Amino acid sequence: MPRPKKKEIKLDQESVLALLQEVYNECVEQRTTAIRIQNKMLSFMQGPDDLQQLGPVIKEQQKVIDSALEKKIQLAKIQSTLVQKDLSSSNASAGFSLEDRETLNSLLNKDKEDDNNPTEYKM
Repeated sequence: MPRPKKKEIKLDQESVLALLQEVYNECVEQRTTAIRIQNKMLSFMQGPDDLQQLGPVIKEQQKVIDSALEKKIQLAKIQSTLVQKDLSSSNASAGFSLEDRETLNSLLNKDKEDDNNPTEYKM
């Protein structure tokens, strides 16, 4: 029997932190895989001809690494904002500021922009 679909999504501080942790774990996995592939390609290089063939692969892996690092920085900004809000107010249901919403939205929608590039890993 299929699992029942959720009818309501609650966006509170606890659920956002769980989502951010999941995004972080996937960023770490993407970065680790990209570094492993990049190191493997570098080990294959023997001469200038190899650089010409393997250069685009290494460049794409570097883009994945940079993207993962950018996502981690955005996550750190969001988490620090959440912690500051938690410390400043005892009310856990306090809403997010416009800047927090925009940062969260840009982080979650970043993969939609990258859908045209099939070589990158998706979250």
